[in-house]
Amino acid sequence: MRVYSCLIVEDEPLAVEILQEYIQEIPFLELTAVAPNAVNALQIMQEKSIDVLFLDIHLPLLKGLDFLKTLKQQPHVIITTAYHQYALESYEFNVIDYLLKPIEFSRFLTAVNKIHVKEQPSTTQPIGISTERPFLFCTVNKKRIRIFLDELLCIESQKEYSKIITVSKTILTKLSPAQIETFLSSGNCMRVHRSFIVAIDKIDSYSAMEIEIGGLRIPIGRSYKELVQQALDGLSR
Repeated sequence: MRVYSCLIVEDEPLAVEILQEYIQEIPFLELTAVAPNAVNALQIMQEKSIDVLFLDIHLPLLKGLDFLKTLKQQPHVIITTAYHQYALESYEFNVIDYLLKPIEFSRFLTAVNKIHVKEQPSTTQPIGISTERPFLFCTVNKKRIRIFLDELLCIESQKEYSKIITVSKTILTKLSPAQIETFLSSGNCMRVHRSFIVAIDKIDSYSAMEIEIGGLRIPIGRSYKELVQQALDGLSR
């Protein structure tokens, strides 16, 4: 089993302590270093090989997302922050996950498992399970980008464009009605707002007002509340 070297970039001692304890509990993670700011983190990354970056957003000297912009080669990044409003922006950097403080161990485990599963070769799939994964090709800047349906987190409508957020990438594209219907008919997607479609199996929590998925807080539209509540309550029975 591969072991991933980790770097914590965090200026809060309590948050560092919690992440250290969580990393120690995961067999495929190994803590390499801790940096109190992005400048120190950059120096460490120049000297050591880092596979996974646990990155706070509000850091002294240089903010977390600004730090990501400076990296030519980006490791796996998991955002750890108390601020939910940067979630959509962070997924433009193809972060693995977005963890909101205080971070529960179960939520931490879900995030790091995305790294572990993502890099497993397809030959590890059980015999009898099809290796063919449903996908769509979406056009981005005259290129066709493959989107695997089982990696989808959510789709946000932005006028004539749609922002598609998956566990590995974020793209902005024009979706045809047929493509939107493909997502909705997959059996795992549900419209929860006129501007949002979510993947049901990626939902972390929900209330009468919103859904949390991959660190994103998505509103539930007034006209969708009853149907969404019935569908999600039915899953827990």
